[in-house]
Amino acid sequence: MKILLIEDEVKTAQSLKTGLEENGFEVDLAFEGETALHLALKNEYEVIVSDIIIPHINGLELCAKIRAAGIQTPLLMLTALATTEDKVTGFDSGADDYLVKPFAFEELLARIRALVKRSSPASDQHNTLKCADLVLDLDSKTVLRSGKEITLTAKEFALMEYLMRNQKRVVSKMDIAEKVWDINFDRGTNVIEVYVNYLRNKIDKNFPHKLIHTVHGLGYVLREK
Repeated sequence: MKILLIEDEVKTAQSLKTGLEENGFEVDLAFEGETALHLALKNEYEVIVSDIIIPHINGLELCAKIRAAGIQTPLLMLTALATTEDKVTGFDSGADDYLVKPFAFEELLARIRALVKRSSPASDQHNTLKCADLVLDLDSKTVLRSGKEITLTAKEFALMEYLMRNQKRVVSKMDIAEKVWDINFDRGTNVIEVYVNYLRNKIDKNFPHKLIHTVHGLGYVLREK
């Protein structure tokens, strides 16, 4: 499996590259954003791992440019920026996961494997998911409600897909954190509430029938009534 690793600190980059190669990955290494963008557009990768603070094009801009080019490769951000706002900004740029420095290499490896597994097509995966008049196309990553197209970020789409796959089942914030973000749940963060509100504004706000419901003290459920 091939990984693009973007890290401007040479010793850290070489250490991570060595560790990943020892675990069976082929690694292309870039120390700044312009080279990373060129590699991402030219080659196919299973996962892209990028620091945020890098020269020329920072990690957030790099992620946005990669997504704008139509590349849906799972992207993991590495950064020392750890506030909820920082994480939301990273996810809004198109990142799939977010790992705060300092971190254990074993956790990075687990996150990468989870992203690879999640992006691999499942044998029983259907091309579309439906709930009432809401339709998610898993191939084109498009969302329609009552025939109207709704634009979602990569992380919003992942959360919506998880809710759709668990229709009528109450999912806790712990469930969402583990299955959508692949992170250990932190009770001090409100990232999940922020993204549920994002979805409500896009999926429910302009429609008479609400699909996303809060079950107080338990979590959220997607259902027609």
